[in-house]
Amino acid sequence: MERRRFGRTELKVPVVGLGTWQTFDVAAGQERRAHEVVDAVWQVGTRLFDSSPMYGRAQGVLGRALGERRQAAWVATKIWTSSLGEAHSQFAEQLEFFGGRIDLEQVHNLVRWRDHLDWMEEERAAGRIGFLGATHYAASAFGELEEVMRTGRIDAIQVPYNPLERDAERRILPLAAELDLGVIAMRPLGGGSLIRRFDASELLKWTLADERIHVAIPATSSVAHARANTNAGTPPWPSGAERRRVVDRARG
Repeated sequence: MERRRFGRTELKVPVVGLGTWQTFDVAAGQERRAHEVVDAVWQVGTRLFDSSPMYGRAQGVLGRALGERRQAAWVATKIWTSSLGEAHSQFAEQLEFFGGRIDLEQVHNLVRWRDHLDWMEEERAAGRIGFLGATHYAASAFGELEEVMRTGRIDAIQVPYNPLERDAERRILPLAAELDLGVIAMRPLGGGSLIRRFDASELLKWTLADERIHVAIPATSSVAHARANTNAGTPPWPSGAERRRVVDRARG
């Protein structure tokens, strides 16, 4: 699998990670499939995993699925609350789930980002956080995301990017490249909406053909799909003309 430099962090990350939205929010008796998915992507080379308190039980399930491999993994998770007290509770849980350190802590959907970055910076200085990031799923919030990016306080962003969600191309991806920020692509499969018309690997390769994207994080509960997604992280990438044809098909 190809690895890319993750902005100014200087880390080299595999271009296909694993998201956990919906797929890892399972009861204790149903965790086996999630563990199998982690096993499958690990074997093919994935080391980056993304989660959030917003995803219900997903963080704990991911932590248990990683097990002793945690130190060799790169965990990106989020703080998702307007309450500073709740934020500290979420962070304490994450430290329990992930061995006392979060590699990339992100402000989820920019909720109270200024105040959260204050205490996150302190935790980074203490060594409990590696890098800081911010996310948003909606293009309508990209103006505010630009503001956060320009503060110099974050190292990475996470935005949707697929053939039907290309708003990030206009200003976010150029600005991220200018500021040397790491970029994670959420919803590379269109939240599942594009899968009825496209092979997942075609969509992932479309996203990763833009080298300003450093890693895409498809989520799945299928071991077979997990392996196929991860295998899509190997070049060659589609040409500009091929990408335009994919966009035309998606729109049609």
